[in-house]
Amino acid sequence: MTTIGPLLKEWRQRRHLSQLDLALDAEISQRHLSFVESGRARPSREMVLRLAERLSVPLRARNALLVAAGHAPEYAERGIDDPALVPAMEAVRMILSGHEPWPALAVDRHWNLLAANRIAMRLMEGVDPLLLGPPVNVLRASLHPGGLAPRIANLRAWKTHVMDRLKRDADASADPGLDALLAEIARYPGGSDATPSSAERELGLIATPLRLRMPGGELAFISATTVFGTATDVTLAEITLETFFPADGETAAALRAMTAA
Repeated sequence: MTTIGPLLKEWRQRRHLSQLDLALDAEISQRHLSFVESGRARPSREMVLRLAERLSVPLRARNALLVAAGHAPEYAERGIDDPALVPAMEAVRMILSGHEPWPALAVDRHWNLLAANRIAMRLMEGVDPLLLGPPVNVLRASLHPGGLAPRIANLRAWKTHVMDRLKRDADASADPGLDALLAEIARYPGGSDATPSSAERELGLIATPLRLRMPGGELAFISATTVFGTATDVTLAEITLETFFPADGETAAALRAMTAA
């Protein structure tokens, strides 16, 4: 039976903290923390939550720590269609719709699509139908050779950006599903990037753009990420909103025309 000691030690090492650093931050003795990690002491519920907070452990993993210590989970995990999440999902759809004419979508912890606005779905046209069967994985549909990858002008740079972020997410959450997704994407062809424009070189000083070839010309985007900052439900805490903004005037004009049409 799993105990909390090895799990807690793994999280501490993931955060690059010594026992002394974590003990000082959590206001407990290093000796007691050592006993907890070695299995010689069973921490109270309050101590588990305090240590998890100091280690910035995600809610799902906090529940796992509590169970490993012999306590009941603290955070509920509801299905995405649960009535309790209806107000939050309505807020998600409101944000996505209000973001038009720019594309936006919402994903779960494994980058499976939960919702998207109309313009985001327009940009997905032409993707292999096999990649659009539920659940639609946004990263797979984007970077797979049968997905958007052949239309991404700066595929190598964009794939590197995505993999760097995915690795950070995997390290932060200790989620084996993200590790598997990262390994899968690493096997996809990387592409040969076109020569960046002067505007893109300037933008590259602040962000990695997504350059997407469309029938009417090339579109360029910068992206932003939004999460529910005060979530106490596991499912809600793991919802991420990905919003895209035009990186130049030509893209803005093209998106407005697409929306009007």
